[in-house]
Amino acid sequence: MFDFLFKRQGSKPAASGEQQGAAKPAPAKSGAAQPPVSKTGGKAGSKADNKAKAAAAAAAEQAANQAAAQAAEARAAVASARERQAAQLKALGSDEAAAAEFILQSPFSELRLAAAELLHGREHLERVYGAMRNVDRRVAKLVHGRLDAIRHHEAELRRAEDTLAQARAMLADALLTPNHVGELDRKWSVIRAPELAADFEAVRAQLGARLEAQVQLQRAMIDRLTTLRQLDGQGLDAAALGEALARLQQEQTAALADPGHPSLPRALVGEVSNEMARLTASLATAEKDAAALTARDAALTAWAAQPQEALTPDALRRDWQRLPAMPANAAATEALQARFDALLASLPQAIRKPKAVQAAAPADSGAAPAKDKGADQAFLDQMDALEAALQQGSLGTAAEIDKSLKDAKDKGVRLTGAQLEHLTHLRADLKRLSDWARWGGNVSREELIKTVETLATQNLAMGELAKKVGSMRERWKALDTLSGPAPRSLWERFDAACSAAYAPAAAHFRQLADERHANAARGQALVDEAQAEIANLQQDNADWKHVSATVQRLRTAWSHLGAVDRKEKKRLDGLFSEALTTLQRPLENQRKVEVAVREQLIEEVHKLDPNERHAVDMLRELQSRWQDHARALPLERKAEQALWQRFRAACDALFAARKEHAHAADSERRTHEAAKEALCARLEAAALDATPSNVARMLREAAAEWQAIGPVPRAHEARVEGRYQAAVAQVQAQVAEVRRAADTVLAGVVRDKLRLIQALETALADPDSNAGTHTQGDDWRARWAALAPVDGGYEPILQKRFDAALAALEGDRAAYARQLQENRPRLLNDLLRLEIAAGIDSGAEFARDRLRLQVEVLQSSLKSGQKPGGNTAELRALLALPALTDVRTETRIECLMLRQPKEAS
Repeated sequence: MFDFLFKRQGSKPAASGEQQGAAKPAPAKSGAAQPPVSKTGGKAGSKADNKAKAAAAAAAEQAANQAAAQAAEARAAVASARERQAAQLKALGSDEAAAAEFILQSPFSELRLAAAELLHGREHLERVYGAMRNVDRRVAKLVHGRLDAIRHHEAELRRAEDTLAQARAMLADALLTPNHVGELDRKWSVIRAPELAADFEAVRAQLGARLEAQVQLQRAMIDRLTTLRQLDGQGLDAAALGEALARLQQEQTAALADPGHPSLPRALVGEVSNEMARLTASLATAEKDAAALTARDAALTAWAAQPQEALTPDALRRDWQRLPAMPANAAATEALQARFDALLASLPQAIRKPKAVQAAAPADSGAAPAKDKGADQAFLDQMDALEAALQQGSLGTAAEIDKSLKDAKDKGVRLTGAQLEHLTHLRADLKRLSDWARWGGNVSREELIKTVETLATQNLAMGELAKKVGSMRERWKALDTLSGPAPRSLWERFDAACSAAYAPAAAHFRQLADERHANAARGQALVDEAQAEIANLQQDNADWKHVSATVQRLRTAWSHLGAVDRKEKKRLDGLFSEALTTLQRPLENQRKVEVAVREQLIEEVHKLDPNERHAVDMLRELQSRWQDHARALPLERKAEQALWQRFRAACDALFAARKEHAHAADSERRTHEAAKEALCARLEAAALDATPSNVARMLREAAAEWQAIGPVPRAHEARVEGRYQAAVAQVQAQVAEVRRAADTVLAGVVRDKLRLIQALETALADPDSNAGTHTQGDDWRARWAALAPVDGGYEPILQKRFDAALAALEGDRAAYARQLQENRPRLLNDLLRLEIAAGIDSGAEFARDRLRLQVEVLQSSLKSGQKPGGNTAELRALLALPALTDVRTETRIECLMLRQPKEAS
């Protein structure tokens, strides 16, 4: 209520605007009264104004001329300075330091830009960029671009130097791989450094030459391996094979001595070495076979040169068997054997008696004792079996039969001379066959030793290596059985080779044994831990989560225990099973209790009402309890999953029911939204033709309907509410606009009539004025009748005042003029009071009176308890009060009328 005390003069833009508008009133209609103007004052003022305007125009023209001259001089000076600096720019040439100084001192941007084109050094560019960054954008942009180019080029040079250093390091490295060279090429392909391109190309050419040499070396190694593998099928003799092997061995040695030999694949080098060793062994065998064939050929030639009488078949056979063994599958072997057989056939053979004749003794031969009857039939059958075994080459069977024959002879078996000679001949054949078998067995043992020695290079699995070594030892034992005992030197070589080949397997098996012992120790530790947990569980301070985790951890650790010796494994399995069973028994009982609790939680979820307001909070509490129980004691995974699925299904069902209810509510809210949107649309359409007479009813009905409609979706609530408030505001704005237009029209009509009354009163007070000289009563009535009637209760007041003034015009004018003069102070006081109440500025000349009246108004409002404001009765009393007014007072009254016609109406 004290707002008017804090108002300052000119603080109301609207009021000041209205006052400015009131200072220039609109021209009255035809016949309307004009404000009185003094004749003498108007003419004198117009002449003075004309002289002042002429003087002001002359002064302005002179100032404009001076300014134009100064501007022309300034433009000429600027053009001259520009020409001098342009000449100075041309004289710079390629001097970057001078160009930088020119840029820093020149005030012309186009010359600075031209000078910036001469700068290329980093020092000058950075100097100019620091000075021009906030002064000349074009120069700064040009210089900054060149600085960026210089920095980029320097970065490229650094990358190029690093790449070149990497290439040189690769060139010095003993092992060069193509993928590293490819990565180097990819790095260089994105670098732009022409200064180092020649150096890089030289180093890259050397790298390419090394790669090509490595490729050639590998290809030569592959070709050498292919040549070695093809030597077997070429049928070369020992000499040719030896020459080829020597040549290939020389090439292999040169390849391994080549600087690029680290690039050779190890597997390829190993294959070549193995092929070399194999072919070298084959060459040694071929040389031995060739020497054997040569010895036998020489022996056959010598025997053929001797007379047949000096040769005996048995001696020839013995000498033939003593010669070195011939190769198994060779045409020369068959030819030499055929020559030997032909030589034996050409010799006279000893005549053998048939067995039946030898066995039968004549009854009358006389003096032969009974002991010369010979061996029995069983002994003779064994002799026949020995001969058959020798003919079949079954050395082992023949040796067994010979042993049984020796045992039978030791038991007293007597043989005849023919039987003894036959047995001797058979044993000679057995010895010859044994010698051959021994020689062949030694050869086989040599091959067996070589095979065992190559096992270490075959990278076999440990189990397979052990089987291979075991099978080699079995084959050695079989050779001992078939070919007789081996020489000690061969046995020591074989045993050393087997031990060396079996050493990795032995170490592996020892490691496995150590791991089994360690696993057994870990298993015993697990058993001890389980028994310790049992002891803690019996003290009634069980942490079931810890117990469950311990059981799971022990079971997992036992499943990952690893291999253990069978006997120890059986014992540990029994102890661990017993301890785990003892530990799990109370745990299972507690888990049954937990299952019952979980079932109860599921039932509580099913009992929740989805439509209840606090259902979600209660469900969250149940979920929290579920999590607490799950953390306190986890169940078995299968049971836990089953119960959790049921609990989650119950929760999902609750949420689904709430969601369905929410969908129904959302559908209803969308219906409400559509209804409110329709109401807003009606209000927006009604705003176009709203009138003050129906707006109140329309807004009340709209508000009632808006309150009757239910809530809308929360996301659209603000938008719909905003649209409704905007529609209401639009209706109210339209009505306010209509009222303002009506008030403006009303204020204009009141102002016109009030001006006519004030003109009439001025004519009464000053008969010599224009209003009093040129008008009569009928004229004033005609002019009054020409004005439109006033609504809002102003017409009777103004009509009464007009009639009183008109009556005074036709009657006692002097008395009315005195009354007008006497009422002027009261009019000014009432007008000031109304201006204070309306918050309108009264002017500086009324500041003291306004302050006094403000205090009175404040005291009056405090006594009455009402806030001072527009008073319709006071305004009408002011309009009804006849008093003299000047132009300033009329303007103040018109401003007050423009502010308060609505309140007055």
